Amino acid sequence: MARKDISLTDTELSGFLESGHTLHVASIDADGYPHLAPMWYVVREGKITFRSFTKSQKILNLRRNPKLSVLLEAGETYDELKGVMIRGTATLIEDRSTVLAIYGDIAAKYRMIGGQSVELEGAALEAAFGSYAEKNTAVVVEPVKVASWDHAKLGGAY
Repeated sequence: MARKDISLTDTELSGFLESGHTLHVASIDADGYPHLAPMWYVVREGKITFRSFTKSQKILNLRRNPKLSVLLEAGETYDELKGVMIRGTATLIEDRSTVLAIYGDIAAKYRMIGGQSVELEGAALEAAFGSYAEKNTAVVVEPVKVASWDHAKLGGAY
C-alpha cells in the first residue's frame, strides 16, 4: 500500500515559508563536508533570501560551490512535524542597495532593533544598517528540488 501524500500544497508551502523563523543553511566546505548554519531569512519574489557577512564561511563556501540545502521545520510532537527541504543553487548578490533592502525586510520580520520588528525606509534604514550593507552578501536560493511534509496529514496513522 502506498504511503499517504503528506507533502505541502503550493499554498501551504508558501504560507509555511512566509511564517517560518530560523532557516538551517547547509553549504559545502573546502573539504567536502556540510557546513550548517542557522539564518534569519525572508521570502522575496517567491524565493528564500538571506544575508551574511561576505567573509563568513557560508559565503566563502558558496563562492566556491553554489550548491546548498536549506531546511525549515516546525513542530514539537511527531503528529505536528512539518517542514520543507530545498536543494538548490545560491545566487550571490553584492549590490549594496539590494543588501540594504534585504536588511530592511529582515528587520520587519524579526526583532532586530531594541527587541522590536520595525519597518525602516530611506534614512532610517541607512542609519540602522548602512554601515553593514557593504560588508554583506545576499543569497537567493534558486530551488532545484523541493521536499516537504506535514505529519498532521497522517491523521494519527503512522
